[in-house]
Amino acid sequence: MNIYDTAHALAREIQNSDECRRLRELRERAYADDTNRVLLEEYKRLQVQLQMSMVGAAGQMPSEDMQRFQQVASLLYMNSDAQAYLMAEMQMQKTLADVFKILTEAAGITFDLPEPN
Repeated sequence: MNIYDTAHALAREIQNSDECRRLRELRERAYADDTNRVLLEEYKRLQVQLQMSMVGAAGQMPSEDMQRFQQVASLLYMNSDAQAYLMAEMQMQKTLADVFKILTEAAGITFDLPEPN
């Protein structure tokens, strides 16, 4: 089996996993509410902006954007459907990061991050 076939098999395993099925169900439930949908879209937009800011100019996000992100997150975490979805998504991200680490180590690639000052 070549490496791409193996990658596609792994992708199918992930897609059919209980964790991924649960994530899809929770996402569907959270996005069914219009207010949640708008807040989740804003949360995701700000989250990406925050991540890009941390990589870019001096690792800082404008304070008003950071405040907005915190406000949206607070609102979302007060809603049980949105909170359950976001927690499941974070868990899936952690799992995928662990898988990525396993794969990069198998390839002999390391991503040592510098220690914070």
